[in-house]
Amino acid sequence: MTTRREFLKQSGAVTLGATVGAACTSEGNSQSSQTGGSAAMLLSRPEHPEPATFDRLPLEWHQDTVRRLQDKLGERGLDGIWITDRWNIIYYTGLFHTTTERPFSCFIPTNELAVYWYHPGLDLEMVRSWWSTEAEYYFDYPPSEEGYPDQGKVVTGPPVDLIEWALKGIERRGFGEKKIGLSASPTVGAFKRMTEVLPKASFEDVSDICIKMRRVKTPEELALSQRAFNYFSQIHAWTRDYILEHGTDLTDFKIRMAAMEYGTDLIMKDIKRDGRPHSAVGININIGCRTGTGNAFPHPNQYHHNKVKRGDSLQVSGVVKLGGCGGELYCPYQIAPWNPDGEKMWEVMAEGSRMQIELSRAGRPAQDIAKAIHEYQLEGGMQKYLYQRVAHGAGMEGHQEPYISLGETTPLEENMTFSMEPGLFDPEGGYGYNPSDNVVVGKERGWVQGSVPNLTKEWALLEI
Repeated sequence: MTTRREFLKQSGAVTLGATVGAACTSEGNSQSSQTGGSAAMLLSRPEHPEPATFDRLPLEWHQDTVRRLQDKLGERGLDGIWITDRWNIIYYTGLFHTTTERPFSCFIPTNELAVYWYHPGLDLEMVRSWWSTEAEYYFDYPPSEEGYPDQGKVVTGPPVDLIEWALKGIERRGFGEKKIGLSASPTVGAFKRMTEVLPKASFEDVSDICIKMRRVKTPEELALSQRAFNYFSQIHAWTRDYILEHGTDLTDFKIRMAAMEYGTDLIMKDIKRDGRPHSAVGININIGCRTGTGNAFPHPNQYHHNKVKRGDSLQVSGVVKLGGCGGELYCPYQIAPWNPDGEKMWEVMAEGSRMQIELSRAGRPAQDIAKAIHEYQLEGGMQKYLYQRVAHGAGMEGHQEPYISLGETTPLEENMTFSMEPGLFDPEGGYGYNPSDNVVVGKERGWVQGSVPNLTKEWALLEI
């Protein structure tokens, strides 16, 4: 346990109060906690891969991934795939984009390394400047057939059926009577319309192919994810020092905003970018903090703007990603003093997390891990504090199947990744503890990508 006095003595830091908006230093950091002692507590884990030197997965990686996808489509006798959902588009083509009500899709043939786009006009420059064999666009949603103001055509009319519009484009490329895979299961209405537009084509849901490829991470993905987690671990060390330095002068809101500013400055100084599309993509630096009663619930629904108080449980959480790779890293703290029931809960939470890491080996059914951890939690007297499964799969979209849950029969595969959340919550007592990290499935046991010792009392118990 590090006390506030010991921290200030070790670091020699000058207290700045709780002002988040102070002017940046020459290192681009607006706070004084850079010289604190928490960084020395970060763990060196030999299983960590070398962090990537690239900021995003290169186009060649996406094209190689498409070739693997094409092999699987060919095995099913399919002639191509129509990808209509955001995360499969990003994963397979590498085109980061924003999804709204505007339909955005692409078609990839099985026997040609090509991508054909059907997209809204506001993404025209994004598509043109990335991997695009051919592309068709509509001006905006809902479009009229002849309405293209950007071409000097201000023409009104009935809205275009965009399912028909895209499928007719696929038909013009020779696939009107072919076997077409679908990256996502369509609604009943959409499927009816598809069969009306291309009655001689056949459609098959291949979302299982798409997700099975995505849930087992490649070495490049793990390397880029490791880089994100190295940054995230530094952010947590800085934030821990910031809490120790400023103590009860803080609110959880100020902790969150200070950590966001520090983390953004830390990461963005290393990102190569020129303001043009396709650089600095897939970056997510979203740090959360809540103190007190809000930690007693897995998903509290209130806004967090609460004073830090002695005796609070406090959580610093969030997601950090580079090029879509990375994930969750949470630190559940206790501001001293610790009541005996809370301390027992924390110990069971920490041991359940260690069990998840140890049990995460290839071939083990996910439900077996959940069963073992929940049984341990019950043996520890935690029945009334259980509100959630052990973990979710981790991918570009955040939560990804499969899950470490009692109903999940899927066997784990090496290099699947999961959150780490055997969390426990006491609404009556007003406290709770939920860790997270990126657990990577190994041949004999799992390993985590974070370097924070967030399952040790030395790290977690703060005296301010």
